[in-house]
Amino acid sequence: MIWAGLLIGIIFGVILQRGRICFNSAFRDVLIFKDNYLMKLAALAIALQSITLLLFAQMGVIKLAPMPLNWVANIVGGYVFGLGMVLAGGCASGVTYRIGEGMTTSWLAGLIFGLTAQATSSGLFSNWMKWLGKFNVTVKPNSSVYASKVGPTLATIFNVNPWIVTLIVAALLIWYAFGTKTSQRETKLNWIWAAVLIAILQPIAWWASAAAGRNYGLGITGGWTNILSVYTANKQLNWIGAEVLGIIIGAMISAIAAKEFKLRMPKDPKTYLQVMVGGALMGFGAATAGGCNIGHFLTGVPTLAISSIVSSIFFILGNWTMAWLLFGRER
Repeated sequence: MIWAGLLIGIIFGVILQRGRICFNSAFRDVLIFKDNYLMKLAALAIALQSITLLLFAQMGVIKLAPMPLNWVANIVGGYVFGLGMVLAGGCASGVTYRIGEGMTTSWLAGLIFGLTAQATSSGLFSNWMKWLGKFNVTVKPNSSVYASKVGPTLATIFNVNPWIVTLIVAALLIWYAFGTKTSQRETKLNWIWAAVLIAILQPIAWWASAAAGRNYGLGITGGWTNILSVYTANKQLNWIGAEVLGIIIGAMISAIAAKEFKLRMPKDPKTYLQVMVGGALMGFGAATAGGCNIGHFLTGVPTLAISSIVSSIFFILGNWTMAWLLFGRER
């Protein structure tokens, strides 16, 4: 099943590359350029995933496992990660798939992101994570669709059937996606098809990941730390590590097939320093928050996890803060 992670990662990498999907751009563009194209893609993907994931869980194929709520970690980590993605020139998924396109700044940002996440979760800064652990909040689930012990969700807070809250949230997001004017943007894979494909891939990824011993869906941060630990701590490649490798491979295949692969270097060498700082902030923030824009925003929010909702809000606030400092004041 670890190799299933590689296959799913390849498919995910193709979707990311063809759709030009980067959540740093999605958050930033809404504020700076009044461009909602990628944000609508994200909204529709979350709406559809909330339904497909719950459907798979209702059928007993998977068990949903919302992350524990940790107000300190989710707020601090989320905000720091949001600041870092702007400096790095991409979110966790954006940086990862652009490595496969030949972008050298992403190579460096991804490496620093992984090293800092590893240092925060199990290395130099691990005492920080141990201290944060005492603030974790878990609850007993109110439905058989959840694992035995999970973080609070909108459904558990209101003590209602998960379908009730899921359909309400999905309806609101779908209204936003189709009921408001959409910015025009040319991509090889348009925002609707990209969202649909992600919603199909996500529950399959969750099932395959759970079969390999990791009960969660798509992610990035854990994959980077695993890949690096293979070399630094002689550990074995796991499902999510294979998934991240697959994203890079899939994006490279897609870019080469479309004749878009090219080694790209910035005009100003100082950009490398900027992306290193950004990657470090992303790694620290993602490890602190318990996930990045894929683990929390794309995968956790569809489960209606409060931890993922809070983290995602602060991803956006951190992104907007740094985007305004770098670009907004001039505009």
